Amino acid sequence: MPDRCDPLVIGECVADIVRLPEEPDRVHPGGSPANVAYGLARLGHDTTLLTQLGPDAHGRLIRDHLTAAGVEVRTDDAVGPTPSAAVTLDDHGHATYAFEVGWTLCPVALDRTPGHVHTGSIAAVVEPGAATVLAAVESLRAGATVSYDPNVRPELMGERARAVVRVERCVALSDVVKASDEDLRWLYPGERPERVAERWLAAGPALVLVTRGGAGAFALFADGRAVAAAPPVDVVDTVGAGDAFMSGTLHALAAHGLLGPGARGRLHAVDRGTVTDVLRHAVASAAVTVSRAGASPPGADELREALVNT
Repeated sequence: MPDRCDPLVIGECVADIVRLPEEPDRVHPGGSPANVAYGLARLGHDTTLLTQLGPDAHGRLIRDHLTAAGVEVRTDDAVGPTPSAAVTLDDHGHATYAFEVGWTLCPVALDRTPGHVHTGSIAAVVEPGAATVLAAVESLRAGATVSYDPNVRPELMGERARAVVRVERCVALSDVVKASDEDLRWLYPGERPERVAERWLAAGPALVLVTRGGAGAFALFADGRAVAAAPPVDVVDTVGAGDAFMSGTLHALAAHGLLGPGARGRLHAVDRGTVTDVLRHAVASAAVTVSRAGASPPGADELREALVNT
């Protein structure tokens, strides 16, 4: 079992409606933060998700999916429709999204204090709910480590300069930040991902990870840089790959005792060998997910098997 860090994930649930030519629509539970919560629970972590779900069929589908994995779902009792996204896959399984999303999260009292807080994506930028998310992270980070994934959705980010300000504020509050090279290209056109990652690291995080699809991933930390190749895999689709990378990252950090109350100092002193092992877990987790349809991250046994085979 992983070290306990009792993670709290704050963010949206989205019903991913996958559309393929000449095939009926398939609905998968999704939403980047929800996928991370699901992945952490599958890996054995006692995970809470603070989110919004509508009293509709999509909301029931997502809630059942999350609770089946052991996620404790907390909501603010909003009654709007569950957010949805039409997902179109190209010939290589790469996903593009068209969203119908509202995010109005209100403060919710928690039954316990989390050891780690994760947020990102739509929840950190779409108002009025983004203000609630930011306030929660600011209030909880004194007793918890924090991770963030911007998971950029250009259709919902608004004007680029404003989005960058929001993203950079979340980066500065975080100990672990993960982004894709596509995220960084949208946020900072023309800049090299390595240069952006260096600037983000200087803003406060202990660890900045950048995924590069089939080219693997790299991580920057105080002591240098680590890289990991993407394991060979037959890609079904890329839905949830980055989220599985994130849950794999947090799982490995927890196993090394680098998440939770009192771990921030150790995390900021992390060494290259540990970061390399974290990346290895992260890319293996993503590889399992892209090998099957939808956001379906591995359980603990599947991740161990994937690590043996890579």
